[in-house]
Amino acid sequence: MSRSVVPRLLTAGIFALAGLLFWISFDTSRGTDLRSDDSMLRLSDLIREKSRDNAHLEDGLADTRRSIDALAGAGATDPALDKAFRSVRQESGGTPVSGPAVTVTLTDAPPDAGPRVSGVPDPRPDDLVIHQQDLQAVVNALWRGGAEGIQVMDQRLISTSAVRCVGNTLILQGRVYSPPYVVKAVGDRKKLVRALDRDPVIQNYLLYVEAYGLGWKVEESDRDTLPGWSGTVDLHYAQPVQ
Repeated sequence: MSRSVVPRLLTAGIFALAGLLFWISFDTSRGTDLRSDDSMLRLSDLIREKSRDNAHLEDGLADTRRSIDALAGAGATDPALDKAFRSVRQESGGTPVSGPAVTVTLTDAPPDAGPRVSGVPDPRPDDLVIHQQDLQAVVNALWRGGAEGIQVMDQRLISTSAVRCVGNTLILQGRVYSPPYVVKAVGDRKKLVRALDRDPVIQNYLLYVEAYGLGWKVEESDRDTLPGWSGTVDLHYAQPVQ
């Protein structure tokens, strides 16, 4: 084989390999730009659309539950059974609860925030946003403080509620929320505030409030009302594939 043939073969091989890579890229992308964020934006839009759909469905479910409760109350003939039913509904968070309340609001810091006190390093992006553990710490502290009921954003918490954050958004019972996050609890205000002050996770969060300007506000009211939970109480869990 002559020396002039070798470079030609190498060149042909390189072009063949490049063609293969282009074909794999085209087949993977299916005509979309692999370096674009459009797919992520579409996913975010889809999540928010489903969140709005869930909100509409929950409104319809709430109306149906109120109708069922009214029919059940009208047809009750045993006072003891009716009392037990109402007690179970109240304990499970299915009925509104009213009384003195404490409201906690958590907010992200400005994206361009810098240190607000001397000796503090420049913040990382994670230092400027509300995390799941921050929100969960508030909820846990309020329960420990004897809260009769807790509402996060516009939803009443029940025993199957899970406070989860993905990125800088909150996913709660099929709905998506953005900060500021509002947590409201009905109960003894002094005990609720004391429980917030004593929680070690919240104390750590307050250090970031002072250092970088994360939002933290605690408000007390003489009387407030939390709505009853009107969604489904079905448990959703993973099952092994047979």
